[in-house]
Amino acid sequence: MPDPDADPDPDPEAVARSVALRRLTVGPQTRAQLTQALRRRGVPDDASAAVLDRLAEVGLVDDAAFAGAWVETRHAGRGLARRALAHELRHRGVPDDLVDDALDRLSPDEERATALALVQARLPATRRLAPLTRRRRLIGLLARKGYPAGLAASVVREALAAEEADVGWSGSGDDDPEV
Repeated sequence: MPDPDADPDPDPEAVARSVALRRLTVGPQTRAQLTQALRRRGVPDDASAAVLDRLAEVGLVDDAAFAGAWVETRHAGRGLARRALAHELRHRGVPDDLVDDALDRLSPDEERATALALVQARLPATRRLAPLTRRRRLIGLLARKGYPAGLAASVVREALAAEEADVGWSGSGDDDPEV
């Protein structure tokens, strides 16, 4: 038997607010993600817009802050390059201008340093591979993380040269290797 106290036609804004706040307690969401969730729940667009506008006013929905935090954490934590980060943000509905602003915080030097660190971390596991296979796998690692081919090849070449210099013949001060 239905509950006589239950509201047969709940206020769409109340439903929208409840759904949005519940999703925001799990983690930050973009406005597009929340809009999509509210559509799936059947919330009318006007009620959805009103609630999301209010949540934006109080700072609970901020696509610019979301994009900035996303770039910072995913670059530092997973080593993703600008291209991969841009793809992820656009997939989450962040507008292009905010994506560009967030990616501008990531300098090319910082991106290169991260790529080099990723390759250096993987070098020991590839030491027994043939040189060409090793190079291909390391470049593939960077490609999967969104690094451009030229940068990936350059970083791998640099890391392999540095490794070769480190493990090369160090000598004992005597220049004659025959001794």
